Amino acid sequence: MSTAIDFIVRQAVPGDRSQLAELVHFEANVHRHLDWRPPLDWLGESPFLVAEKGGVLLATLACPQDPQGIAWVRLFAASSVLPVSRAWAALWEAVQGWFATQDGKPVTIAAIPLQSWFETELQKTAFVRETRVVMLTRDCRVPLSASRVNLDVTIRPMLLEDFSAVSLVDCAAFVPLWQNSHCCLQMAYGQAVYASVMELHGRIIAYQISTGTSGGAHLARLAVVPEQQGHGYGQALVYDLLREFHQRGVRFVSVNTQENNESSLAVYRKMGFQPTGEAMPVYVRDLSFPVSG
Repeated sequence: MSTAIDFIVRQAVPGDRSQLAELVHFEANVHRHLDWRPPLDWLGESPFLVAEKGGVLLATLACPQDPQGIAWVRLFAASSVLPVSRAWAALWEAVQGWFATQDGKPVTIAAIPLQSWFETELQKTAFVRETRVVMLTRDCRVPLSASRVNLDVTIRPMLLEDFSAVSLVDCAAFVPLWQNSHCCLQMAYGQAVYASVMELHGRIIAYQISTGTSGGAHLARLAVVPEQQGHGYGQALVYDLLREFHQRGVRFVSVNTQENNESSLAVYRKMGFQPTGEAMPVYVRDLSFPVSG
């Protein structure tokens, strides 16, 4: 007897929110991106697809571009009544079709699988592991052993009016895969417990955004414009935030970065951060489309 389940794949609509919430919160096979935005906040952006049978949502896949040309898998969830491999294959095929109908420009799809079953599905659909994100942590109760670098810069709290400059710093400092959009940075700022910028001769050349964790803090974002890298500015920002958190009585600060980002790792190690042993794989799949006409 056949166990096939027929369904249609379509774009999600606001009326799907309740069923999507049930998929996200009550099903076992759920991937949620480590994101500033809750997964359902992407509802209304494309592609955000669902698999539906008789008005019941069986699976969903959301990977809208942000920034342009980069689409992280923000959400994938499948009901227990639908084999996860079938749900992923159908929705992934539909996602590729959706991008093919757009402007024809290449797009990179990326994902950080936190569960082995999702990593398996990515591998089966030609995603390639590019790197790993590694975690480091520092006990803020341990005094700073290094003195702050004596630099002719000003470090001050970040303000909303700084965001145009902060976005330019972010765009210049990171390759497209790791850039954050203006909107995303503002959301990060809204969740920050400490955010600061560094000015050199009145120009913002670096920034950091740190969020709160249970009993500690997390250095979520740090960037220095390329032409000023290698002069100790990133180290000075880290020193400043460690001093701030020490004064607040924060117990520890964590940070993560790519395992092949030697410059960042060198700064964090110099400032007393130690690897925790945690690592998350990063998978990518580049999509390109034939030029029409």
